[in-house]
Amino acid sequence: MPRPTPSFEYLPGAAGSPVILHVPHSARDVPDGVRAGIVLDDAALERELDHITDAHTAEIAAAAGGLSALAPWRFVNRLSRLVVDPERFPDEREEMLSVGMGAVYTATTHREALRPADTDPEPLIARYFLPYARAMTEAVAGRLAATGRAVIIDVHSYPSAPLPYELHGTGPRPPVCLGTDPFHTPPELAAAARDAFAAYGGTGLDSPFSGAYVPLEFHGADPRVTALMVEIRRDTYMTEPGGPATPALSRPASALAALVDAVTG
Repeated sequence: MPRPTPSFEYLPGAAGSPVILHVPHSARDVPDGVRAGIVLDDAALERELDHITDAHTAEIAAAAGGLSALAPWRFVNRLSRLVVDPERFPDEREEMLSVGMGAVYTATTHREALRPADTDPEPLIARYFLPYARAMTEAVAGRLAATGRAVIIDVHSYPSAPLPYELHGTGPRPPVCLGTDPFHTPPELAAAARDAFAAYGGTGLDSPFSGAYVPLEFHGADPRVTALMVEIRRDTYMTEPGGPATPALSRPASALAALVDAVTG
């Protein structure tokens, strides 16, 4: 009998690296028990996975790790964000609740039903969200203990054309969108990313997506933890939606490696 896909993996890097490449949305796996609570048929679910998955971002992060002078650590979600989205606030602070996309989604990218609107999110939060959050907290604490700082670089992608669920989809859609946090993204980190991706076609700031993931234990409290979200526009490296990577996949990997090297020092 095949072994179940693990919920997440924390892949070690160099002992002296402060960098964690966080890849939360690259997987398509939805366990059967979770699938039972989704109202889409199989074909519709596959179409939704094409739109919602940050396809090939795990491969981009792995390639960047191999190119970096000092290998970063990698924290990779092995389940689809349709199971739980580990980057959402698990409470009423989450603005994406307004479109049915809190920690447990009840709506699709096209604002159609994914789960019944009265779905209780707590079982999925307890089974998947909280263990993920604890493990990511421990990962950051480990980098702080080893190096005195932790740099979380979120590796995402986004579609070239806005989808109906996007709350801020009318703004610029540059080749690379850099999402920032007012407490955890110092100017020098954003500047390093702009330099690293300059040859990729340019970057924009916080459009169409903003923010950067930091575990709640450190969020807004520990300046030794810095964070940046890197959103790579999908048409620059793959066939949309949900198709194969193109040979251009090596370009964002190289740029990401340059960013890792710059912030590692």
